[in-house]
Amino acid sequence: MDLLRTTVQSYDWGSRTLLPELLGVPPTGSPQAELWMGAHPAAPSRISRGGVLAPLDRVIAEDPERELGAVTARRFGARLPFLLKLLAAEAPLSLQVHPDLAQAQAGFARENALGVPLDAAHRNYRDDQHKPEMIVALTPFRGLCGFRGAAGTADLLDSLDVPALRPYVESLRAGPERQALAEVFRAFLRPPEGLLDAVVRALAVAAKGAAEARVVAYDRMAQAHPGDAGLLSALMLRYVELNPGEALFLGAGVPHAYLSGLGVEVMASSDNVLRCGLTSKHVDVEELTRVVRFDAPPARVLAPREEAGEEVYPAPVDDFRLSRYVLRAGVPPWRATLDAPQILLCTAGALTLASSGKSLAIRPGQAVYVPAGAGVGVEGAGTAFRATTGTAERLG
Repeated sequence: MDLLRTTVQSYDWGSRTLLPELLGVPPTGSPQAELWMGAHPAAPSRISRGGVLAPLDRVIAEDPERELGAVTARRFGARLPFLLKLLAAEAPLSLQVHPDLAQAQAGFARENALGVPLDAAHRNYRDDQHKPEMIVALTPFRGLCGFRGAAGTADLLDSLDVPALRPYVESLRAGPERQALAEVFRAFLRPPEGLLDAVVRALAVAAKGAAEARVVAYDRMAQAHPGDAGLLSALMLRYVELNPGEALFLGAGVPHAYLSGLGVEVMASSDNVLRCGLTSKHVDVEELTRVVRFDAPPARVLAPREEAGEEVYPAPVDDFRLSRYVLRAGVPPWRATLDAPQILLCTAGALTLASSGKSLAIRPGQAVYVPAGAGVGVEGAGTAFRATTGTAERLG
């Protein structure tokens, strides 16, 4: 096993305090949005091999079957299929959606054939992979996830008392639901002049003394992204609050945006994001409306389920599997040997990991990489999250 040397991403929406508080270090004064743990080529974690720090993606590429195990290497090739993060949001992230695997493969091939550079600002597909993801709250966590439904959205828009919204309210109430949502969503991506300003003013009025947290959240979005038409699309999405330990799984085609809070995020290792708004980045309206699922069922707030001594957060993909261990002092160590790679992250307390005669003490924010086939034991008083693949099997 190897202690991961990780990278913090300083995006504008990041919190200035949440990550430093977890890590037990002084704030820098700058936003600290994400701490990456994995082998993503944009910011691979580093491990010490032979006294030399090496990027984890290179270590895996040099001997994928040894690092990943035979099953994972055959299924995903010479790459770690998941990326684990600590995500700390102070301001809203971009409103976005991810393609399914077939859409990603077709879109990537199409843009390659057109000669669109991989780093072009207007490129939609940077690889041929899907990007399902899951977030588990460590603090109270707020976000937007999936469409609220035509009737609920019509009621919210009507409550703002903006005359220019009335045709959209009527469309939503006329149904059928999927068609109505698609029609209004497309219209909001290219709104008529004056509509956005009128909605922003109405939200500011409604947010004063508002009892509804979602109205306050929409007003915060308007202040953070003035003039961004994505605010209108955001009004169509379901507002969700997670308590610590609760989770959301986000599949293909589901529009979403995280608003605030600290969480553990795991995702398929891909860069495929189509943005709907709340961003200065490229928004491809035509491709976006092909990928968005207007008939997707609402994402459910998930609680972990007990499974062989660990709390597992269920996800219908094999790119990743996320579980949690809450350990107490004096309790026998938890042990596991898997035929797949693992990353173990401490989020609270102090833990000691043991593998092949080697011992490592880790504190909140530190993570350890364990290659396939290597047994690991965890003891102490604290909380650990484990990311591995959905194809992992326990050995011995």
